[in-house]
Amino acid sequence: MKLMLKTTVSLGVLCLTAGAAFADCGIEGAGSVRILSNDFEALRLINTTAGECATDGLTVTANATAEHKNLQVPALSINPAEYTVAVVANNSIVPLLNDDLIRPLDDLVAKYGQDLQPNQLIKIDGKVMAIAFMGNAQHLFYRKDILDAAGVAAPTSYEDMLAAAKAIKDAGLMDYPLAASVKPGWDLAAEFVNSYLGTGAEFFAPGSAELAIDNENGLKVLEIMRAMTEYMDPDYLTFDANGILAEYEAGNTAMMNEWGSLAGNALDGEGAAEGVVENTVLAAAPTIGGGSIPAVALWWDGFTIAKNVSDEDAAASFQAMVHGISPEMVAANPAVATWLVAGYEPGPAAVGVIATATGGARAYPMQPYMGLLHTALSSELAEYMAGTEDAAQALADVKAAYDTAAKEGGYL
Repeated sequence: MKLMLKTTVSLGVLCLTAGAAFADCGIEGAGSVRILSNDFEALRLINTTAGECATDGLTVTANATAEHKNLQVPALSINPAEYTVAVVANNSIVPLLNDDLIRPLDDLVAKYGQDLQPNQLIKIDGKVMAIAFMGNAQHLFYRKDILDAAGVAAPTSYEDMLAAAKAIKDAGLMDYPLAASVKPGWDLAAEFVNSYLGTGAEFFAPGSAELAIDNENGLKVLEIMRAMTEYMDPDYLTFDANGILAEYEAGNTAMMNEWGSLAGNALDGEGAAEGVVENTVLAAAPTIGGGSIPAVALWWDGFTIAKNVSDEDAAASFQAMVHGISPEMVAANPAVATWLVAGYEPGPAAVGVIATATGGARAYPMQPYMGLLHTALSSELAEYMAGTEDAAQALADVKAAYDTAAKEGGYL
C-alpha cells in the first residue's frame, strides 16, 4: 500500500468559519481542526457543520476531495499530521490501521461522546478506532414507466436486468437502458467486488492472503459485467458514479446500480428530465447467478482522529466532528444519507440501502490485503471490459498483479 500511496500532498483547503460559533459546541481553548474527507453532499454537510465550532482561537478547515484515499497515509505519516481528522470507510481505514496512524478514541468517547450510539463505535481489537455516522451501499435505481412500457417486471437480479434491457431496447424505448460506474480505476474494481460478494464466495483462501477469485464465480461475474455493456452508452468506460447519475437524471437510461448516498440527488428533481423523478424506484441491489443475497458491498462511513497531533487538537477535532454529526444536523437533513445517528427516521432516499442491508448484503472486506486486490482489479480489468481480452486472461492478470503486491507487502 505504501508503494501505491506515495504522492505529493496538496492542500486545496476550504476554511470553515461561522459568524458566531454555536454555543453547544462548547470547545474550550485554542486549537486546530483539519479535516480530510471524500467529496459528496453528506460529507460536505458534516464538514460545514463542524465548521460552526470555529472561534477566534479555534480554526476549522476541510479538504473534501476524491483523492482522499491517496492523500491520507502520507498526510497522517508526518508529525504533526497534516490533518487531525480522516473521514474513512470500511476499506480506507485499513492502511491507517496498518501504519498505526490513528489513535484509539475510547477516552474521547467517554468525555464527549454521550450522544453516540453503540453501533457507531467501530472497534478494532477491543478499542474504538472510528465513529461511524452513515451507512451506504450501491443499489438498484430504475424507471418504472420505462419497464411498464416494455412489459417487464421490476428486476431483482442481474439476469433480470439484462432481460429487461433487451426488452426496452427491442421496443425502441431507449438505446442505452443500462448504466454502471465502470470507469477504470476504483469504480471498475468496486463493480467486480460488488458482484463477487453476491456469489457468496470468499476472495481469499481461508486464513490466508492467497487469492481465490480465479474460479467459476470470478468468470461468471466478468461475464455479467461485459454482457451489460451491450446495453450501455458506447463511452461506458468514461462513466463513474457521478457520470451515470447525470445520465439517469437526463432520462438516457432506465436502470443502474448507484450509491445510496446519491439517492437524495436523484429524487430532488434538480436538473432532472421530465418524468424521471416521479417514476424512479429505489430497490435492493440485484442478486447474481441464482444467488439469494444482494450483489453489493455494505459500507459505513465514519471519522478517525490522527495519532500524530497534539492531545488538544485531537480533543477539539473529536468534539467538532461529534457536532458535525449531531442528531440536530441529521434531523434537519434526513434525506442526505442513511444516517446511523440517534433519532434518525429513514426517508424515501434511504429505501434502497435499507432493503439491501436487510436482504443480507455482505460488508466490504477489511482484510489488510484487500486494498491490494482492489488496486489489482483497478488496473487489470479495463482491457477485458473494453473487449480486447478474455475473462480467463483478465483473472490471470489480476492474480499476477495481486501476487506481486502481496509478496512485496509480506502477505505471501
